[in-house]
Amino acid sequence: MMKRMCGALATAALAVAALAGPAEAAEEESVTLQMQSVYPGSFPIVGETGKSLGERVKLLSGGTLDIEFHEPGAIVPAGEAWDAVSIGGVDAAWYSPGFAQGVIPSAAMFTAVPFGPRAPEYLAWYYYGGGKDLWREIAGKHNIVSILCTTLPPEASGWFREEITSVDQLKGMKMRIFGLGARVMEKLGAQAQTLPVGDTVPALELGTIDAAEVSMPSLDLGLGMQQYADHYYFPGWHQQTSLFSLIVNKDVWDGLSERQQAIVNEVCRASVTDSIARGEATQFDAMQTLKEKGVTLHRWPDEILDAYRQAWSEVAAEMAENDADFARVWESYKTFRKNYQIWESMGYLD
Repeated sequence: MMKRMCGALATAALAVAALAGPAEAAEEESVTLQMQSVYPGSFPIVGETGKSLGERVKLLSGGTLDIEFHEPGAIVPAGEAWDAVSIGGVDAAWYSPGFAQGVIPSAAMFTAVPFGPRAPEYLAWYYYGGGKDLWREIAGKHNIVSILCTTLPPEASGWFREEITSVDQLKGMKMRIFGLGARVMEKLGAQAQTLPVGDTVPALELGTIDAAEVSMPSLDLGLGMQQYADHYYFPGWHQQTSLFSLIVNKDVWDGLSERQQAIVNEVCRASVTDSIARGEATQFDAMQTLKEKGVTLHRWPDEILDAYRQAWSEVAAEMAENDADFARVWESYKTFRKNYQIWESMGYLD
């Protein structure tokens, strides 16, 4: 992992070098942040990036800042990570904002949006279209600083034990699905469950759930999802791009030096680039392996995708009506995408 990051780290090092010289680094108090992850460190990209974060930060800070990775549940249960960081029970978490959807309806907009854009457009909105500022304000109300730190390519849509040819088959189906996609499935009659990733495979194996979406093919393969269902659906309409974040208690963040904060920000920006490149480079081998193991790859028929899209439109309208922050984020996101269309239609090949 460290070898792959060398070029990105060199760029990050140049970016932070101007902020302080050796003298200031020597004067900084050494700090170690305790970071609770919601993903196992063994998970490709999703967990590995978080696990290596401390090593990279420590290298660039000359040892004055470290971030200690803790596996899910080691300090607090994964579902309690947001609240724990908010109150200072833990310094930081390796996190998907979508897990905070129950507390903050708009949070999922900063992890993945159904029928959302590919990574370049999503990142453009986040960094330069107002998304980052909105999320900083919303997370700040909970005493949390959230830093975008990983970007993933499209997820698969899910694992099913039988072929799905009609939306009616979804009614009553118990399915593990994350974020805003879960609201869409509920709209179509499924019983959506937001289980931690580590609990999803046992639930599928035991029959507690009937179907599950987890992540991209390389991660699903590593989890052994193919052992319990053999119909694998694409595209991942619910997560065309996924954003993952480092969240830090605001009081802890404010206690870091300007240089230490800059190092964290630059390491995370480097991770955004590395993670999307690795994600795109590793899916086709995983898909081929899954086919060799007897998995049938399906692409949703247009009529079912249209049903998902219509249900999402209804869900988004309801959430905007019921939550002022969601309405602000949704309006910002929609306006950016509308304005982006002239560039997308003219600048890119179909």
